[in-house]
Amino acid sequence: MSAPALTIRALQTRAVAAPLARPLRTASGTIPESPLLLLDVTSEQGPVGRAYIFAYTTLTLRALKSFLDDLAEVVAGQPAYPASMYDHLVERFRLMGRQGLVGMALSGLDMALWDMQGRAQNRPVVELLGGQATPVPAYDSFGVVDPVADGDALRRSVEQGFRAVKIKIGVGDLAWDIANVAGVRDIIGQDVRLMVDYNQSLTATEAVRRIDALARFDLAWIEEPVPAEDLAGHARVRAGSRVPIQTGENWWFGHDMAHALDAGACDCCMPDLMKIGGVTGWVRSMGQAEAASVPVSSHLFIEASAHVLPVTPGAQYLEYLDLAGAVLSTPSLLVDGAVTAQGPGLGMDWDEAAVRRYAF
Repeated sequence: MSAPALTIRALQTRAVAAPLARPLRTASGTIPESPLLLLDVTSEQGPVGRAYIFAYTTLTLRALKSFLDDLAEVVAGQPAYPASMYDHLVERFRLMGRQGLVGMALSGLDMALWDMQGRAQNRPVVELLGGQATPVPAYDSFGVVDPVADGDALRRSVEQGFRAVKIKIGVGDLAWDIANVAGVRDIIGQDVRLMVDYNQSLTATEAVRRIDALARFDLAWIEEPVPAEDLAGHARVRAGSRVPIQTGENWWFGHDMAHALDAGACDCCMPDLMKIGGVTGWVRSMGQAEAASVPVSSHLFIEASAHVLPVTPGAQYLEYLDLAGAVLSTPSLLVDGAVTAQGPGLGMDWDEAAVRRYAF
């Protein structure tokens, strides 16, 4: 039975500032809440596609919403085929480029159209991609922690079945980093993988110095030790590091991934669905990682990541940082430290009372 042909009728957006279970402290500042733009794409035939975009800060929410509302006039009446719409919008914005709000909007719309296609066929997106919904190992993603004050939360992660935990460092000197990492390692034990994220806060020289001192804590990876766009710096750090170097959350579409892999900037990578081009951009890009023998993890977007990782060669971890659970009727279910794709579509429905409560 062939899939029904769908035509986009309308695109609706709603801005919310949803509470986070754990406010996220980073080397660049604290994220106290989750600024999201919710997308609902309706079709002439009935099925609705849903997705959300993470704006990082409420300062960008209104601009992002305004842009998507204008884009609604462009996509109305168009066929709801994700890859065709992706190519259409890439061409339309070629002179402007796809970074920033344009890339976020294109990726969010792509995820919503994949969700629509899945709902129309009553199947999860992972099956449309040729895979099956299988448990994907997740790591619990923390911000900057205090091993004393946050000890119970770290122990709870282990009790929930997480076999990997990530913390952010880089807000103090090397002595602070060592004390913090040592404290967390003591809490989670030697059998749980530990990752650390510098959030682009160091120079290459300082990164090599600090990583050398931290290597004894058996770290799974060091994430973005230098500015994300500094590919030469990442390659230099990687050459001098005994710990795998992780990057990729700030790659915009497949061309950024190609440049980074060509530069030898990482041992493992973690693209972000909102920046890599949604589901379509992800699928088109992952062959690069396979060819380079680079393991792939996800960045944010628990719900959609659980659909793309099972069809990704060299899939490693799903980042468990719940951005949207407060406005979902059924948040992603964590079982023994793993997340399984839900359906139909991407498996997301809004809790309308919560959406009204957290409206921005």
